[in-house]
Amino acid sequence: MTQTHISVLLKESIDYLVTKNNGIYFEGTLGFGGHTEEIRKRLGKKGGIVSTDVDLNAFSYCKSKFKNEHRIKLYNFNFSLIDVIAKIESVEFFDGILADLGVSSFQLDNAAAGFSYNIKTKLDLRLDKTLRKTAADFINNETAEKIAEVLFLYGEEKNSRRIAQKILESRKIKKIEETDELKNLIASITNTRYLTKTLSRVFQALRVYVNDELVVLKSFLENSVPVLKKGGRIVIISYHSLEDRIVKEFFKYENLSCVCSADAPICFCGKEKRLKIITKKPITPSETEIRLNKRARSAKLRVAEKI
Repeated sequence: MTQTHISVLLKESIDYLVTKNNGIYFEGTLGFGGHTEEIRKRLGKKGGIVSTDVDLNAFSYCKSKFKNEHRIKLYNFNFSLIDVIAKIESVEFFDGILADLGVSSFQLDNAAAGFSYNIKTKLDLRLDKTLRKTAADFINNETAEKIAEVLFLYGEEKNSRRIAQKILESRKIKKIEETDELKNLIASITNTRYLTKTLSRVFQALRVYVNDELVVLKSFLENSVPVLKKGGRIVIISYHSLEDRIVKEFFKYENLSCVCSADAPICFCGKEKRLKIITKKPITPSETEIRLNKRARSAKLRVAEKI
């Protein structure tokens, strides 16, 4: 296996993240080690990185890549378990926390990974292959209402009901088990002008649902703040509006010192401000980066600092 992933907003994210060259940093989405490698370049001898990824291919690749680097500790855990990993590593506080929420180019382009609608393979879409339910399991067993709900909520697909109904009609004849079967089904009821965007939205929705990505993201954010050192930063790169909205609203809420209603005579909520927003507007890739890596075009980077 060779590395085919280009890390997005690499310099910008690490510039915001690394504030101490001897700090201990958490990288929640290891991937093929691009961000971890860049953090390592900026560390002193006493610095350290704890990185994790549920994808066994990425984890195994990086175990070999960083096998001689004592400053890097790797885990095949979900990044929402950051608090558990901190305890295992006897780390009270991290000096910075990073998560790049994108799916790697290796996952998208590798047939065995089952993520791309452009490659004929099993309709899987699990990041963590130990999860029980695949995308094929979902669309072959759920009701039309549930399928339409998932496509609309997680893919913002306007034709979700029509696609869901077509899925039900097709699966009565034969189970939908491969990516090209779902792709052809959608193509049969979609204008060619909108086909690529529709396919992207549908496959995104199924992936987000199967991996419970939004719930996991919320859990990760909640568990991150208590193990982040004061003055340390949490840096998140998201790729679609659902993720970005969660990050934005979480930072906004943690930036407040009171959530009482406007007409309350005094504050009684007990809310404490825990984060200061560093990026008032999200950082986006330059035209040059997008030209070199088209998959970077939707990326948004947000940063907050523990107070």
